Amino acid sequence: MTEPLIFEMSQPGTTGFTYPGLGFPEIDPADHIPAKFLRKTLPLPSVAEVDVVRHFTRLSRLNYSVDVGFYPLGSCTMKYNPKVNEDMARLPGFACIHPYQPDDSVQGALALIKGLESTLCEITGMDAFTLQPAAGAHGEQTGILIVKAYHDKKKNKKTKILIPDSGHGTNPASSARCGYEVVSVKSNSLGGVDLEDLRSKITADVAGLMLTNPNTLGLFETDVTTIAAMIHEVDGLVYYDGANLNAIMGWTRPGDMGFDVMHVNLHKTFSTPHGGGGPGAGPVGVKKHLECFLPTPRVKFDGKKYKLIQKSKESIGSVRTFIGSFGVLVRAFTYITQLGAEGLRDVSTHAVLNANYMMARLKKHFLVAQDRFCKHEFVLSGKPQVQKGVKTLDIAKRLLDYGYHAPTIYFPLIVDEAIMIEPTETESKNTLDAFVDALEKILQEIETNPELVKSAPHNTPVGRLDETLAARKPDINYFHQPGRL
Repeated sequence: MTEPLIFEMSQPGTTGFTYPGLGFPEIDPADHIPAKFLRKTLPLPSVAEVDVVRHFTRLSRLNYSVDVGFYPLGSCTMKYNPKVNEDMARLPGFACIHPYQPDDSVQGALALIKGLESTLCEITGMDAFTLQPAAGAHGEQTGILIVKAYHDKKKNKKTKILIPDSGHGTNPASSARCGYEVVSVKSNSLGGVDLEDLRSKITADVAGLMLTNPNTLGLFETDVTTIAAMIHEVDGLVYYDGANLNAIMGWTRPGDMGFDVMHVNLHKTFSTPHGGGGPGAGPVGVKKHLECFLPTPRVKFDGKKYKLIQKSKESIGSVRTFIGSFGVLVRAFTYITQLGAEGLRDVSTHAVLNANYMMARLKKHFLVAQDRFCKHEFVLSGKPQVQKGVKTLDIAKRLLDYGYHAPTIYFPLIVDEAIMIEPTETESKNTLDAFVDALEKILQEIETNPELVKSAPHNTPVGRLDETLAARKPDINYFHQPGRL
């Protein structure tokens, strides 16, 4: 890494801008502002505009992005976002409005919100949606709060949430944050929920079950309606983790499977930017018997105009300011509108096709967690490579040298040396083949030169880091050292 810090480029007297003359004498801030509020120094670098632009452009080229290459960890983090979505979100009528404007002046925005809610209902089989939650995990918490409100209203003494061991890691966290005890349910030999283990854990104090379908192995729960019925027998609610909705969209709906409440990750399924801390969106949908608990405000249409209803007697209250991340909602609505029903169905079709094609090629070289047709993603195991002295982490690091972002590794936890691959629907066969070819070359390197793989990456701006040391003893002064980023 040779790029200096912006502070190291500083040259006293250099500036990137000039202000026009003010036309009146300068004043001393000390004459008007108490000394305790004044800085003694302001350590900003003095750098010319052209050098600032070039510095940050060079830094940007060190980043990996979806506009540069393929992310084999798929929609979970980076899925291609059509640029027209950005154009729509930047329209002045959307970008320049304010949440405190009178309803009469933002009818278009309210119509879009209501339209997106209705569209999500149609896609998922739910009866009502809130667009407030800021991300998938935030949506989970909102959904579990709705579950809790339902049981509180009925005065049910419920203390437990059941979660399959193939579920997402945020499921237990969301349940625990809402005060529930988390009970894990085992998977069977085919990668689905073990019905016998589930049955043994369904008691009168079970508030509900959180289920990801397809699960994190990329497998559809074929017993899903039976599972839902078992939970409903004890007046429990069934929560659908919508993180993998893009695998079934247009083919089947959670609301038709027996689910009562769910969240949708707009960045996963409906192609809105994600990463770097947000903003995100995790709308929550419910069946009719839970609609009264949805957060406020909500958009209502009286046949003539749209209105924001600020209060509702049984609502769990706001979980975020205003409606949510409006710009993200505009992008998602654009994506859905452009594709239409058949287009959305094609998204799922191609996501599933791409995943099964890659799995068919890679299972010749890797151990597959479940060697059967998958949905949008599949999980390999690097156990055979570990026996040769190379870990899954090493393979992931070596992929960086071939110009690819690494896939998700060591998740799900129920697979040793897991390598989760999700190609998404937007990638071509050429891209998929090139990625598989890179993995095949790495396997050859493991046979002929394992140390090359174990010491990777070699061609990246930063080489192999001691991740354990970095986690336990982070050097927060590192980036202040000369020549460091």
